[in-house]
Amino acid sequence: MTALQDLKYGQWFRGADVDGDGFITQRDVRMMSERYIGARSAAPDSATARMLTDGMDGFWTDVIAPMDQDGDGKVDLREMTEGFRRVLTDPALYPQQIEPVTDCFFDLVDLDGDGKIDQAEFQQMFDAVAGVPGEDCAAVFAALDQDGSGALDRAEFHRAVTEFFYGNDPNAPANHLFGRVAG
Repeated sequence: MTALQDLKYGQWFRGADVDGDGFITQRDVRMMSERYIGARSAAPDSATARMLTDGMDGFWTDVIAPMDQDGDGKVDLREMTEGFRRVLTDPALYPQQIEPVTDCFFDLVDLDGDGKIDQAEFQQMFDAVAGVPGEDCAAVFAALDQDGSGALDRAEFHRAVTEFFYGNDPNAPANHLFGRVAG
């Protein structure tokens, strides 16, 4: 684990701690889902909402809750960082560890359902929902759009998420996927 990964995980933690109390709880994970569902204007009982809620419940159960070392039902930054250090050691495990939730988010961010995320969709979801400033969104999007098509396809999005969680390249644009990481 590197200092860069610690910074990235801290950035992710701040976004996941929706209520700002210094812990990630199942309620925070649900509130993340609700933010995306609301930004998408999806009905709470829609297939999209159910898919995201189920995916995030699985993310809580399978990824975040096991990091709760003291059994208090909440995960602080230290527990989460140590948990990510233990679990996210091999990018080959991405399909089991991160891909299902990433697919849910991709589908949610792809507002028009065309199988791509354009800059406006990216900015709407990451700015309005995750609190990533618009100028950061635009710069990160441009860097992640590796083929210059003006949109991220599913493969580009997965590469970005893989780099964010597993990568150590200090110049990787995906480092800033969840907001500018100050190094």
